[in-house]
Amino acid sequence: MTTHSRPLRRPRPSLKTWRASAPTIHEVARRAHVSSATVSRVMSGTKFVSGELAERVWDAVRELDYRPNHVARNLRARATSTIGVVIPDIQNPFFTSLVRGIEDALQAQKFTLLLANSDGDSGRERTCLDTLCAEEVAGLLVVPCNAEPGAYDHLVKQGVPLVAVDRSPAGLNVDLVGVTNEEGARAAVRHLVGLGWNRIALVGGPLSTNVAVEREQGYRRALEDAGLPFAPSLIVRADFREEGGYQAMSELLCVTPRPTAVFVANNLMAMGALRAISDAGLRVPDDIALVLFDDIPWGARVNPPLTAVVQPTYDLGVSAARILLDRIFEPHRPVRRVALQTTLIVRASCGAGLPGRTRPDS
Repeated sequence: MTTHSRPLRRPRPSLKTWRASAPTIHEVARRAHVSSATVSRVMSGTKFVSGELAERVWDAVRELDYRPNHVARNLRARATSTIGVVIPDIQNPFFTSLVRGIEDALQAQKFTLLLANSDGDSGRERTCLDTLCAEEVAGLLVVPCNAEPGAYDHLVKQGVPLVAVDRSPAGLNVDLVGVTNEEGARAAVRHLVGLGWNRIALVGGPLSTNVAVEREQGYRRALEDAGLPFAPSLIVRADFREEGGYQAMSELLCVTPRPTAVFVANNLMAMGALRAISDAGLRVPDDIALVLFDDIPWGARVNPPLTAVVQPTYDLGVSAARILLDRIFEPHRPVRRVALQTTLIVRASCGAGLPGRTRPDS
């Protein structure tokens, strides 16, 4: 009897074994010294990656014999064309305009955004950031609310492209897009001094943020330029919210002698300050002049129209988005710090139209 034997077959590796041993997109990114998002874009044929970066990616793909899982790749492509945006107060018109600028700049490059509101709380902000990272966003635009050093180190260690907007995260050397806070505040207070007001109060923001510090520095420098004494009793700091502005202004109105003018460090606190002045039976600018940092959409239509330091908010968003895209496509480029110029818009609330406002207060 003849026996026919079948040739021995090597067992096929299980899907689990293959997946464990196959190179991943993250290994390709590490080998090429780029982000995973850049690898994904190169392999999808994008035109938005430089030739030098694309060559490094393809070299790494060949060296590792990388074979993408097409189902996972399609899912990842959707994730890596998304940018996470975290802001502290979605109700503030400043951030509404900022996000509009970000979105327009991203859409022009076929990116979309995921928006999260931290509510100015560091714990909630951390949750927002971790959630966005879990979604494998291509990068993050963050208006930081936590000034503690090390609060964002975990993002840097993960290699997530990050750009800080408006505020600088303490102890972290990342791209930053902001405005000339100190110069804008100095111009506003100098304008009040030029109108003859010499008891100028400040409703300042929390010193945990660099923007509040810089605006207070501008206030102090303007007083120093004019030779006016600095009075600690004329500074009350709040939380950049309307109710905080109301409480701070109410406290200032109890100071004797009462301030004749006030510089308010942001738009929402200015709304609270105006309400406190009205509730005290006083009028702007007859009894107390007012200038604020950061205009509001209806600032020219209220009575009296509000003198304000105007920030190029939409352009701030556009610039931040473009710098983040540059960081995504070229991860090792030098860190950039950009400060856009502010403009003082003079309206009636500062008392510019009052007779006799060219001499100092008595």
